[in-house]
Amino acid sequence: MNDTEFDELGPIDYLVVEFPADRKPDGSALPHLVDLVERGIIRVLDLVFVRKEADGSLAGIAVEDLGFEGGVDVTLFAEAATGLIDRTDLEEAASVLEPGCSGAILVYENCWAAPFASALRREGAQLVASGRIPVQGILAALDALDSAS
Repeated sequence: MNDTEFDELGPIDYLVVEFPADRKPDGSALPHLVDLVERGIIRVLDLVFVRKEADGSLAGIAVEDLGFEGGVDVTLFAEAATGLIDRTDLEEAASVLEPGCSGAILVYENCWAAPFASALRREGAQLVASGRIPVQGILAALDALDSAS
């Protein structure tokens, strides 16, 4: 990647999603991910599917082997492999997945924020903190506020 391409990048995020041990992923969320990509909101850099075995070890799952129902086109995701996810990342993912569960590790660029991020970099600014609040956390906080009033 050259300097010009780097200057035009949006923020890069990752997430780890856990699927219940008693249900394999059916691919129903993938069309929404495809929609985000097609609209230029995000760019998928890496997508890895894994399964945490009962002994705690992690096994990779090829996206083509997931057997998604409903004719989900996995071509876009089968090719999403920049190599950003390394063994250390997989071990971190394994630490948050429950034994017997499968998971997806997604690394993506927030293309929607690229112009803003580029402008900030040109000004010499840099991101010094970032975070996410899970929906469950927001709901719990709102419930607590309702209970207190």
